[in-house]
Amino acid sequence: MPQHFKELLKQDFSDLEAATRTWQKLAKALEEAQGRHRHKVTGPLHASEWQGVDSRYAFMKMEASENQLGTAQSDVTSIATVLDTVHVEMKQAQDILRQSVRTAEADGFAVDDHGNVTDGRPPCPTGNADEDAQEEHALRVAVMAGYKNDIQAALDQAGTADWKGMQLLQKIDAFTLDKDYGAQAAKDGARQVAGFAHLDEDSIPSKKDPKENAKWWAGLSEQERQEYLDAYPDKIGWLDGIPSADRDEANRKEVDLLLANYELKKQSGELGIHDQRQYEGLQKLQTALDKADGSGDDNKRLYVLGIDTKGDGRALVSKGNPDTAHNVAVQVPGTDNDLVNVDEQIERVDRLQKASRQRGGDSTAVVSWLGYDAPETDASMATTGRADPAGGDLRSFTHGLRESHQGERAHMTVLGHSYGSTVVGVGASHGGGLDADDVVVVGSPGMAVDHAKDLNMNPDHVWAGWAPDDIVSTDASGKTLGENPAEKEFGGKVFEVDTSGHGGYWDKGRESLANQGRIIAGMPPGEGKYRVHPHPRPPKTEGPDW
Repeated sequence: MPQHFKELLKQDFSDLEAATRTWQKLAKALEEAQGRHRHKVTGPLHASEWQGVDSRYAFMKMEASENQLGTAQSDVTSIATVLDTVHVEMKQAQDILRQSVRTAEADGFAVDDHGNVTDGRPPCPTGNADEDAQEEHALRVAVMAGYKNDIQAALDQAGTADWKGMQLLQKIDAFTLDKDYGAQAAKDGARQVAGFAHLDEDSIPSKKDPKENAKWWAGLSEQERQEYLDAYPDKIGWLDGIPSADRDEANRKEVDLLLANYELKKQSGELGIHDQRQYEGLQKLQTALDKADGSGDDNKRLYVLGIDTKGDGRALVSKGNPDTAHNVAVQVPGTDNDLVNVDEQIERVDRLQKASRQRGGDSTAVVSWLGYDAPETDASMATTGRADPAGGDLRSFTHGLRESHQGERAHMTVLGHSYGSTVVGVGASHGGGLDADDVVVVGSPGMAVDHAKDLNMNPDHVWAGWAPDDIVSTDASGKTLGENPAEKEFGGKVFEVDTSGHGGYWDKGRESLANQGRIIAGMPPGEGKYRVHPHPRPPKTEGPDW
């Protein structure tokens, strides 16, 4: 005898729907409370550079509260998702059940209040009944069995949803926030809930197609997007093409999780040399985020568009929102950069943004794109081994910024320093290019091409800067990584540089920085002199260079 037939047939789900909405509102309120705490409490205090013993203990307490708000938001979102999924599954089961009953009764069968199905027609005579009657009777028995199976399947579906939902709710503890591993437990719980809600990890786009990523994300409900953010922040944070604010939320969750895990390793004495460096880099990033959060100026806000501690570590950090800025720049660092000097990269994009805004580019966002393992000072600098995969990732990123941008098309500039210029060259010369309006390289060893026209853009918008005492531009360039982009034969343009060395291009108050700011703002820079190759070059011949 089917169990719970009558209950499911007449079930009113309005209370479950109301409960789901209430938990969703609570999750939203917790998210907003965390944001207010970040921007109105801890952020301004960090920005004021409050120091001393009292500040250390106060920050520990306040940041713990801020993290607890985030953990609670994740748990409450999971509760709302469980209730919503149970409602959807049970409502679907109810619809199937009601349709099965209606169809059975229309077919001449009777269904009682317990879900028993009987044939309302007279039974088939036995004995000397003709063969057609017996076949018809057998068919009726089979059809009746089918209705019974449909009814039972609907009840099983509802029962399974109810049972799984209850099990998950018992595992989610949304009110004990001070226990160890709270954030990690919330993430683990969110992943279980995502599986229950059919929000599978495998459904997250894996191909680097920003248009497809954006389409997939836009097709999700707000509840589904939040569940993915809580369950898979490490994947969602790297999806080119989705809104930068969503990527930032995912990556900040990931930063919190990584810092907590490294802290636990440190406490247990398991923090190795590699982990120590990554931990140091994440702490520097968090310090920069804390100060920027309290500025009260949207142009000064930092957006984390990617974070990863594998290898040398990767960090994509934007000063300003690239989805709303009129001018967007992407700065690609070069040799010997990794996660541990993320603070230096953030300082660099800060100077570039200020240089642009001072020259008319009031609405400017600049991204530090350390999206690859930059080569060390070794033989890898002389090959495109690191640049080849990085170029494709950079191209996906810039196309993603085009996809997520709001309003009129932004003026986009992609800048590369040192080996970063090689990454820019590889990205621009393949796959239709970077879709940039201007490309700027400084201290370039070569862009892996021999002419600016190979970069899929107007050569008049390919700019190179070089310092006379920068040995990369003067000695290393033009050898193994393509022609020197600072030479006239390359076909691009050269802007004025008044700084020295390989790392002085962003010195404050200098024309080197000002000219990069002008280009980012869509203005012409002061023109410089092309580099003249010190020795005549032999003509190129076919075949290997022996």
